[in-house]
Amino acid sequence: MWVLYLAGIKIYGLLISILSPFNDKAKKWVSGRRGLLNRIAREVDTGTQPIWFHFASLGEFEQGRPVLEAIRSHRPGTPIVITFYSPSGYEIRKNTPLADYVFYLPEDTPANARAFIRTINPSLAIFTKYEYWPFYFRTLASQRIPLYLISAIFRPDQIFFKPYGSFFRKTLGYVTHFFTQNENSLQLLDQLGFSNASHAGDTRFDRVVALPQSRQHIPEIETFAKGAPLLVAGSTWPADESLLSDLHTQFPDWKMIIAPHEIHEEHLRAIERQFPVSVRFSKLKSQVDGLPSQILLIDNIGMLSSLYGYGQIAYIGGGFGAGIHNTLEAAAYGIPVIFGPNFQKFQEAKDLLANGAGFTVRGIDELISVFKKLTGDTSREHAGQIAGRYVKDHAGATAIILRHLIDKEFGGDAIGY
Repeated sequence: MWVLYLAGIKIYGLLISILSPFNDKAKKWVSGRRGLLNRIAREVDTGTQPIWFHFASLGEFEQGRPVLEAIRSHRPGTPIVITFYSPSGYEIRKNTPLADYVFYLPEDTPANARAFIRTINPSLAIFTKYEYWPFYFRTLASQRIPLYLISAIFRPDQIFFKPYGSFFRKTLGYVTHFFTQNENSLQLLDQLGFSNASHAGDTRFDRVVALPQSRQHIPEIETFAKGAPLLVAGSTWPADESLLSDLHTQFPDWKMIIAPHEIHEEHLRAIERQFPVSVRFSKLKSQVDGLPSQILLIDNIGMLSSLYGYGQIAYIGGGFGAGIHNTLEAAAYGIPVIFGPNFQKFQEAKDLLANGAGFTVRGIDELISVFKKLTGDTSREHAGQIAGRYVKDHAGATAIILRHLIDKEFGGDAIGY
């Protein structure tokens, strides 16, 4: 099985290389790893024994950020190394002040794992959600370097729980401790014989609960949002944008902010064809006062978590593809959230739906029906209050994780704790 896994890693890397001349993200994936181990060896002081955080992408970074910030605060003298698998995480956070070093993660091969871990020489490693790299995990275990998985979530349909999943179950055996998002994940781990786990909750709640107080104020958005109710649509894909175009036809009095997941020029132009009177945020400053457009197109990355604070309703994209994006950033502001049908992998979406703060739609008729209901102030405010309370009630995972790390890894001591 090790041979098959390694062959899969090699084939995947080859396919990305073939695709790279035609795809910007693939190009960054390849170029970012060219000569990577040599660059890491030049830059990292191996004698400092940093703490290594790994994130798959930007979403996992934001999820693990509260723990990263807590350790940075309580262990200010300890260097931090961050690795990303995806360009969408690395390119946006490569200059984060929360880390001393930020790199792509070299491909998961035995040689790369040994070289990388030998070079950075971490005191411990922290991975987020469901990033499982067998050779890295095995190498950490062989070097007796503690490995923690935070905001871990498990489902019965994952390969670990299949009859043919023994190889991946063995990978779980290299983890020092799991901090799970929910009790069900804890029970699933117990079924596999893993007792080195505890239910801490989802660290994303600790990240988003402070958004209403810490968000950036954007004068252009404040001006745009005046005079009409506002729907903020975040991390949208073409299927979402098609629905939103039809929705706008039915509710022309509502303003709409669209923040697409991909902001390359081709996608932006496709959205503009569906919304001919839209204006891009980058051009907003050049517009005269009294902008007639009801549609604002966000053509940058990094504003979305603040944009939700200007809306009365949020639409979360991705639900007609692989899965919805972050619903909690919107819910934290106490507004109802609407999303597509592919939400089953996200506990918070299921909770919001069950509590009457989230609404799932499978097409335009359902979207119009839900939206019509939420245009009533009473219904919208009630759903929003439930959403905001849900976020506040589920915060606190970071404190549980940090207390464990202080007791087990930091000698029972941390500055400022």
